[in-house]
Amino acid sequence: MTRYPPLDLSKARLVSIHKRKSKENASKGVKPIRRGMTVRELLNAMPDQLAARQLRELADDVAQAARGNKTVIAAFGGHVVKLGLGPLLIQLMEKGVVSAVAMNGAASVHDFELAYCGKTSEDVDAALETGEFGMTEETGRCLNKAIERRPEEGMGRAVGRMIAESGWTFADASVLAAAYRLDIPASVHVAVGTDIVHQSPHANGAHIGAASYADFLKFASVVAQLEGGAVLNFGSAVIMPEVFLKALALARNLGNRVERFAAADFDMIRSYRPAENLVRRPTSLGGKGYLITGHHEIMLPLFAAAVLDALEDGKTES
Repeated sequence: MTRYPPLDLSKARLVSIHKRKSKENASKGVKPIRRGMTVRELLNAMPDQLAARQLRELADDVAQAARGNKTVIAAFGGHVVKLGLGPLLIQLMEKGVVSAVAMNGAASVHDFELAYCGKTSEDVDAALETGEFGMTEETGRCLNKAIERRPEEGMGRAVGRMIAESGWTFADASVLAAAYRLDIPASVHVAVGTDIVHQSPHANGAHIGAASYADFLKFASVVAQLEGGAVLNFGSAVIMPEVFLKALALARNLGNRVERFAAADFDMIRSYRPAENLVRRPTSLGGKGYLITGHHEIMLPLFAAAVLDALEDGKTES
């Protein structure tokens, strides 16, 4: 113990809090919350910190891009659609905020089923035990037939056309149908074997591959015009970040300047691919990256309302 005598704290150097550098201050704290606040007012009342600050900045970036008629891509996975958030994406398309949509195969399945009969998402546990998981007749038949009729125009437009012309009761809830109606690029990016429609006897690998590849080229063309715009990824942890990275590489390889844009990933948990391949790496030349964590059914309506409020604020200022 003689080797380690107690420290003599009387010799410690102290510094005044007035001279010490502090990272936070009271002015950044929450503002009073009152009844009847707009979403924009609520966001401005939140602490000027971390995710609250990022959400405000991202909403401003997207609103600015929309006002300037720049490209804003909404990419998403199946969870977003089956939670019933499709109409929110459609609203942003109709308001001129979202100028292109891109999704994985699961999202197109849920989009079709909701449009076809107003319900989706089977009980995987129960259906897997009986061997019936993924064997829904109408889903496999209709989606594959739509692709078979026009594989060259891409899966997104082929399915969107089918739903838009169907007359089904719930067709207005379809993101793909809305994209077709509004003449907005819509692409579906599949990994063969990951979607239930690939189990169908109506499936044709050549048609699926041709349609999804046509959509990749369409998506790359959209990404080539992303300068000054934004790409928003809602809930796709693998497919859309990887597709975006390759589309961006191709766009730059062909001489397109795609450097300054906002890239944001919304998800319930943080994952490697969205953080690296959609946010950090693509924005390294001067873009802005955002990572927003939270449940889609809460964060997407909040974000959409913030963007629409920011758009209205901009009209008032002008």
